[in-house]
Amino acid sequence: MSDMSAGRLWGVGLGPGDPELVTVKAARLIGEADVIAFHSARHGRSIARSVAAPYLRDGQIEEALIYPLTTETTDHPGGYQGAIDDFYADCAVRLAAHLDAGRDVVVLCEGDPLFYGSYMHMHKRLAHRYTTEVVPGVTSVSGAAAVLGRPLVERDEVLTVLPGTLPGEVIAERLAATDSAAILKLGRTFAKVRDALAEAGRLDEAWYVERATTGAQRLAPLAEVDPDSVPYFSLALIPSPVNAAVPGGPAATEPARETPETEGARGEVVVVGLGPAGRPWLTPEAQEALAAADELVGYGPYLDRVPPNPRQRRHPTDNRVEAERAAHALELAAGGSRVAVVSSGDPGVFAMASAVLEVACEPRFADVPVRVLPGLTAAHAVASRAGAPLGHDYCVLSLSDLLKPWEVVAERISAAARADLVLAIYNPASKSRTWQVAAARDLLLEHRAPQTPVVVGRDVGGARESMTVTTLGELDPAAVDMRCLLLVGSSTTRVAKRGDGAPVVFTPRRYPA
Repeated sequence: MSDMSAGRLWGVGLGPGDPELVTVKAARLIGEADVIAFHSARHGRSIARSVAAPYLRDGQIEEALIYPLTTETTDHPGGYQGAIDDFYADCAVRLAAHLDAGRDVVVLCEGDPLFYGSYMHMHKRLAHRYTTEVVPGVTSVSGAAAVLGRPLVERDEVLTVLPGTLPGEVIAERLAATDSAAILKLGRTFAKVRDALAEAGRLDEAWYVERATTGAQRLAPLAEVDPDSVPYFSLALIPSPVNAAVPGGPAATEPARETPETEGARGEVVVVGLGPAGRPWLTPEAQEALAAADELVGYGPYLDRVPPNPRQRRHPTDNRVEAERAAHALELAAGGSRVAVVSSGDPGVFAMASAVLEVACEPRFADVPVRVLPGLTAAHAVASRAGAPLGHDYCVLSLSDLLKPWEVVAERISAAARADLVLAIYNPASKSRTWQVAAARDLLLEHRAPQTPVVVGRDVGGARESMTVTTLGELDPAAVDMRCLLLVGSSTTRVAKRGDGAPVVFTPRRYPA
């Protein structure tokens, strides 16, 4: 059990060598620590400390853990392993003295602390006694793959990681049974590893990576490397066989994904519902389609709701040219672009989906794929703010007579009223249409009681959102504009007040017999 007054032990991974690949957490802990511990050979130079140097601060205590030997012979009675075990035990005692005094200790480790890392020897000796946390780092294997520009493994492939200190025949056997491989701890083992690669028939696939991500980085086909030039901080890598390629060049055995710049590319049109307002109302599916698009087409104010991306071309249009807008989008897609046509709310509710599909049915666009992605429609947004006025049967209609005669609108209002349906009324008024709200109210009053609940939702989800609950008899047409949506209740719709006093509107699921 750890002493609560003692310091904390941190094993901090530094990544493969580039100080900019040190994680944010590692950099913070290095700067905050009382004690910085690091390993080095007898020359005293520490790669780990050099990587961490940008994050150190003045006044920190440094504990240099200097190996008494590396591969040299020793007269220690326990041999090499005995000498190393005594060294680690001594290091643990030194760090424990700081921890017992309440000082936090960060042990630096190249790569990842628990992936062939030097830190693990301190962890095994101290973690059961002190509060300890390990901060992972980018491994040398990941760093090597990154500088080669080659995938390690794809799909169901298997990656095998081997130390070069294994017997050559074991290395060869493992290499013959895997897809990709990384062989660490080269240095003096290089010649043996190269022979094992040749025995396994993998030498021509292998790459040599030395000091990956640093200024001294070296990459080469492993078969061309001089064994006498190989340091310990190097590895052999057999990348994924799916995309064999030269470093810095294209991975060429798998067909490249088609893009608008690729000859014969095939685009598509995706009609996207943006919801009533703001990113929280946008579905993940719609976000994905917008992110993948090459071209964005739509009414200007709706396009303004999509964050700009310089990779994408934007085509804003007036709100009264739906057919032309649809044709433009389909022409762009026929040329190979991925086109997103944006609509407010749901594109299939008084919006762009029907316009696009109507034009898409022309013979010239027969081969252009079209998808429609749903969005949160205004009726549902307003209903959610009011409670559940659409809890039973309801109808949706538009008061606009721009695309259909008023006589048709009036007949549908009367029919819905006679059928005792809740009504969701879109496009109730505009600057040029100011009389339809009063006319609709009068038609409804022929079949509905004046006390019928009415919800007026304005700019729902926007900065100027407002909700008004009134009655059909008291509805003021002058208070309704194009930013509004009306919900007119049925004979069963109720208005109630709960604990906070705010009105709640709902239509019960059960209809009276």
